[in-house]
Amino acid sequence: MAASSPAQGTRPRAPGRKPDIATLGGLLMALGGIVGGLILEGGAIKEILKPTAALIVFGGTLGAVMVTTPQKVLVRAAKQLGTVLFERAQSADAVVEEIIVYATKARKHGIVSLEQDAAQIADPFLNKAVNLAVDGTDPQEIRKMMEVEIGITERDLEAEAKVYEAAGGYAPTIGIIGAVIGLIQVMKNLANIDEVGHGIATAFVATIYGVGAANVFFLPAGNKIRARGATIVQMKELMLEGVIGIVEGLNPKLIRGKLEVYLERGGKPAREAKAKAAGVGEAAAAAARG
Repeated sequence: MAASSPAQGTRPRAPGRKPDIATLGGLLMALGGIVGGLILEGGAIKEILKPTAALIVFGGTLGAVMVTTPQKVLVRAAKQLGTVLFERAQSADAVVEEIIVYATKARKHGIVSLEQDAAQIADPFLNKAVNLAVDGTDPQEIRKMMEVEIGITERDLEAEAKVYEAAGGYAPTIGIIGAVIGLIQVMKNLANIDEVGHGIATAFVATIYGVGAANVFFLPAGNKIRARGATIVQMKELMLEGVIGIVEGLNPKLIRGKLEVYLERGGKPAREAKAKAAGVGEAAAAAARG
């Protein structure tokens, strides 16, 4: 019983999601600023609520993105909308603690003792890495296999971010098209000069929609997905370094020292953190040998 209990209390659960306050607050602030400025200038909200303009801009932008993007990438990008509005409630500190529990157990009872725990790990990446370790896979092979998966994740997330960036590029141009369409309709009624000014003002609403959607949502969403991707990749690299340390039989304290580099440098590129982690590990190992 004692051999199988250490990891029970700290096994990571599948990460949930919580609203991203920065994204939601930013959208509200941007929209509030635009609408507030309109009202302060003596305008009315109804002046920019034009379904026709919205149909032209968003329909045209979506169509252009569909032409540009392969279907599978488009579907994945649509699913990424959730990551823009919500963030994964996965704590790197909790993952480090879990890996240390596994490392302690493996050091005391052998890596095979992790077999039951490995089958119940919620995170797919960590689950796969620990199962490879339990199966006796060579550390270098584990690293190669899991780094391929990390690379694929990076590539996919980059492609998904570019979908939103593409939408941000198309939307202003489609907005101009909408404005031109509106002006064409205005030109048909030049005889009624009272309606011309009103018609021109209405025509430019499509431009507002296009430029606003691009700069308030599409382009920021692409950057948000890219930032989320960097965090995901760093978390996977943290897990991989931890599992490699377990397979190599390193002292749990040494493994913690390597992994804490990721926590200290969470805002910097994962590759850079990885290099420093390796340096810390080598220095600690040399000190231990000395």
